[in-house]
Amino acid sequence: MAEIEIRLPKMGESVTEATITNWLKNVGDTVDMDEPLVEVATDKVDNELPSEAQGILVKKLFEKDEVAQVGDVIAIISTDGDSATAAPAANVASSTNETAAKAIAPSTSVSNGSTTSAEVEKSGPSGRFYSPLVRSIAKQEGISMDALETIDGSGENNRVTKKDILNYLDNAPVSKTPTAAQTQVSPASNGNTPAPISAAQPVKVAPSISLNEGDEIIEMDRMRKLIADHMVMSVQTSPHVTSYVEADVTNIVMWRNKVKDAFLKNEGEKITFTPIFIEAIVKAIKDFPMINISVSGTNIIKRKDINIGMATALPSGNLIVPVIKKADNLNLVGLTKQVNELANKARINKLTSDDISGGTYTVTNVGTFGNVMGTPIINQPQVAIMAVGAIRKIPAVIETPQGDAIAIRHKMFLSHSYDHRVVDGALGGQFVRRVADYLEQFDINREI
Repeated sequence: MAEIEIRLPKMGESVTEATITNWLKNVGDTVDMDEPLVEVATDKVDNELPSEAQGILVKKLFEKDEVAQVGDVIAIISTDGDSATAAPAANVASSTNETAAKAIAPSTSVSNGSTTSAEVEKSGPSGRFYSPLVRSIAKQEGISMDALETIDGSGENNRVTKKDILNYLDNAPVSKTPTAAQTQVSPASNGNTPAPISAAQPVKVAPSISLNEGDEIIEMDRMRKLIADHMVMSVQTSPHVTSYVEADVTNIVMWRNKVKDAFLKNEGEKITFTPIFIEAIVKAIKDFPMINISVSGTNIIKRKDINIGMATALPSGNLIVPVIKKADNLNLVGLTKQVNELANKARINKLTSDDISGGTYTVTNVGTFGNVMGTPIINQPQVAIMAVGAIRKIPAVIETPQGDAIAIRHKMFLSHSYDHRVVDGALGGQFVRRVADYLEQFDINREI
C-alpha cells in the first residue's frame, strides 16, 4: 500500500510548533488534494492545512489539543484507495501498544528510584500517548517513562498535557540526576573547562490572589495566553528604552481632507493616516538601516528588505501584527491598498501565516483609542517599534516672516521603543526625529 506522510509545514518565521485544534476528516474518510484536512493554531494565527495528497486517511498521529512540532508527521494518507488497514491504525495515539512497551530500552537508575531511557517513547506500557512536547520536557528534565505513567493527565483520554508535566516538576523532588542536556558546556567556557548547568532552577512563585465577593474568574483564551508569553519574553530579552518626539502634522491633515473623496473615487480605497506614517518610517529606515536589524546571540542580522508590521486589534480584543512585505517598493497608493487589505483580513479572521511573518519593524497606532502616546513593547525578533498617538488640535508657537505667532496646529506624539543592546540613545532618538521631520515636511500640494 502506498502511503504519504503528511507533515506539519513551516508556518512562518519563529513558528516551531502548532496545536491541533480540530480534525476535519476522520480515519477512513476520502481526502482530495488540497482539501482542508486539519485545523491548527500557532502563537500567531489559526490555519486550515490542506491535504498534500489524494487518498484515504488511515492514521492520525496527533489528537485534538495536542502540540506538534514543525516537520512532525501528523497524519498518513493511503493513495491506492485501500482502507483495510484504517481500522487497526485508526487511533494510534489511544490504542494499547504492547510492542512499544517491550521495545523500551534498558534504563539507568536515578535518585528517585524510577528508571529512564535515552528516548521517551510515544506510547507507554499502558498504551497512553505522549505528545512531542511532553516527551521533550521529560527528556530534558530526566523524567522516566515509569514516572510519566504515574502522572494524572487532564487531557482527553487521560493524556498528559504540558500543564500536567510542569505541575509534576513543581512538586517533584529536586534530587534528579541531571541529564546530558542539563550538564552541557556553558557558552562562557568556550569548551575548555566544562561548566555543568545546575538541574535545579529557582521556581518563581506567583503571588496568591485573594477573591472578594462578586469577583468573576475569566480564563484567558489561547491567543491571550500566547500574547502574554510573547510580551514577557520580549521584556526579558531586550532592555527597552523609549524616546518621544512631538510632530506637527497639520499639512498631512489638510492634504488628506482635500484628497480623500477623490482618492476613494479613483482608487476604490479609503486613505487613512496609517499608510502616510508607514511611508515616513520606511524613508527613515533607509536613512538609518541599523534600525532594521535582529539579534542572534552576539551577531547582528542586518535585514535587506523593509517589512513593516502594523499592530491590529481583532474583534475579540486580542492583537495581531500583519506585515507589509517590501514596503520600500510601494508608493503611497500601494501602501494604502496593503494596509486596507490586511486590516480587513484581520477583521474577518482570514490572515494567513505568510501575512503575519517576516516583519522587520512594527508600528502601532495607539491614537486610534484616543491615547496621546504609549510605551510599546518590541515585537521580537525585531529591535524597535513605534507608537503613533492621537492627532490633536492645540495652540502652538509658529515662525512666520513677520515673527513668531500662536496658531492652532494639528500635533501628535511619536513614541519609539528600542533594544538598548544594539540601538543606543543617539540612533534611537535620531530615528524618531527623522520620522517626525518627514511628516512635518509633507507636501500639501502632493499629487497622487
